[in-house]
Amino acid sequence: MTDTVRLKEEIKRSGLKKGWIALELGLSSYGFHRKINNESEFKAGEIKSLCQLLKITSLKKKEEIFFNDGVDKITTKDQELESKGLK
Repeated sequence: MTDTVRLKEEIKRSGLKKGWIALELGLSSYGFHRKINNESEFKAGEIKSLCQLLKITSLKKKEEIFFNDGVDKITTKDQELESKGLK
């Protein structure tokens, strides 16, 4: 499962717009949003392209973001609220 908070941090760090990233991946903005928030899964090719766009080169970081078994939808929502100071 994707670590939503970490992925959003990487997107923010990159300075790229989510809409542009979605187009580069061949996704709609809504489709990209669904994948970021674990409502649907990223395909292997999308992960590869996204890592290239975000300059994520470390295998460990890729695994932590995209293959994190310790993350669930509730956890990622709670983490996101905490990172915004809302919880």
